[in-house]
Amino acid sequence: MAVEFQKYQGTGNDFIIINDTDNAFKNSPYNSQAGIKLLCDRNFGIGSDGLMLFQKSDIADFKMKYYNSDGNEGSMCGNGGRCIAAFAYNNGYTEESMHFEAIDGKHSADILKDENDNENSHNVILKMQDISDFKEHKNGYYINSGSPHYVIFLSENERVDVAETGRKIRHSEDFMPGGTNVNFVQSTNGLLHVRTYERGVERETLSCGTGVVASAIAAYLSGKTIKKPQIKTPGGNLYVNFFHNKEKKIFTDVALKGPANFVFKGVI
Repeated sequence: MAVEFQKYQGTGNDFIIINDTDNAFKNSPYNSQAGIKLLCDRNFGIGSDGLMLFQKSDIADFKMKYYNSDGNEGSMCGNGGRCIAAFAYNNGYTEESMHFEAIDGKHSADILKDENDNENSHNVILKMQDISDFKEHKNGYYINSGSPHYVIFLSENERVDVAETGRKIRHSEDFMPGGTNVNFVQSTNGLLHVRTYERGVERETLSCGTGVVASAIAAYLSGKTIKKPQIKTPGGNLYVNFFHNKEKKIFTDVALKGPANFVFKGVI
């Protein structure tokens, strides 16, 4: 059975996207935890941080079903949401503005036309869900920004062993049973630098959208002065906006902006 796919990346966070509007993937030999893990494997498969199915929706323009590279269905993926929005637009399923379903509810996204826009690369702004699940935890902050994140501030995050330290925190008793993503954040001259250990990928990724959102909110809660709007990740810059309703203890109007790029397409 042939499976067509397209590969996208957002600030180095890369994804396999399969058009499943005919619901045919359920009959694919890759429709299993082991099969999806194989497709995401960088040595024996296509290679990616995750896989997304682009499906029909009764309440939005389309539905996003996301799997981590370990083959298990994941929680919300911010960079994945921006990439699947670019996929929808590039393949003629939507106009520049769209709505889609994800595991945490409905999202809206907009393709931003600017001087950097072309058929293979778009700037995309993604509206995230409101955030009410956040708290100080030990030496950092726990924030659920669609996916759970533990944010730690360091004077120099380039020196941290993200794989080793992140793995220990991810599997620590504090965050069981589901575990957590871990963000190591450095604030330099009002610019945030974020490195992320992603659960489900089980290593450092070049970027994490929900992690950048969590890091920006953690910086705000900690009273850090953010002079520059962009947030630096190893894979590139992202932008985060939000509004804090202090009375209701909730963050609203949460938006994630950044590039989403088509890489290649193929058939397995």
